[in-house]
Amino acid sequence: MIVYGKNVAKDLLKKNKKIEKIYLQEGFKDKEIISLIENRKIKVIFKQKKEIDDLVNGVHQGIILDVSDFQYKNINSIFENNDNFIVILDHLEDPHNLGAIIRTCEAAGVKSIVMPRDRQVQINATVMKTSVGTLDNMNIILVPNLVNTIKKLKENGFWIVGTSLKNSIDYREIDYSGKIALIIGNEGVGMSQLVSRNCDFLAKIPMYGETNSLNASVAAGIMIYEVIRNRK
Repeated sequence: MIVYGKNVAKDLLKKNKKIEKIYLQEGFKDKEIISLIENRKIKVIFKQKKEIDDLVNGVHQGIILDVSDFQYKNINSIFENNDNFIVILDHLEDPHNLGAIIRTCEAAGVKSIVMPRDRQVQINATVMKTSVGTLDNMNIILVPNLVNTIKKLKENGFWIVGTSLKNSIDYREIDYSGKIALIIGNEGVGMSQLVSRNCDFLAKIPMYGETNSLNASVAAGIMIYEVIRNRK
């Protein structure tokens, strides 16, 4: 997997992550990063700015790293770790939203995020950059079918709370004291009908202005911290 940017580079170098090689723009002058690279004895390939630009579609700040692909977990890790609050993502498409949700989950102490294997943005350079070094503390779980996963979670005592503007109640009126799986829907269409029908509760965040919906990562942050607050 290709990742880029100074903050991501520093985080991976300091955490001794396996890095195959590093591309640096000629004239790269960040002394801290250069020192970390030298200490790790990682192969460095110097390239001109245009060559670096051609390798990635984003702000690279003169450094690109070739790292091992992200290692996903399986659904059993939830039960092995005795998780009692998890987040499920229903086919998110924006890597910035995924990265922001990962960061919020880590900050709130949520250990596991469940995502479908298909038609869902996966862990990539943008997600890694947006999540700002929090991926190592998270279990990101890929599943082939969300509905089957929801049923398995119910069998293990989880209450399923979906987010929807239709046929839903104020998110502050729900009791979150049990084992909770919170579902955040797709940025454009929300949760799928099948997923929605398998929820125990449908929650909505009231809109008081002209905007009729919130960004997925913003909605996730509000809901996650309401669950945390309600459980204290």
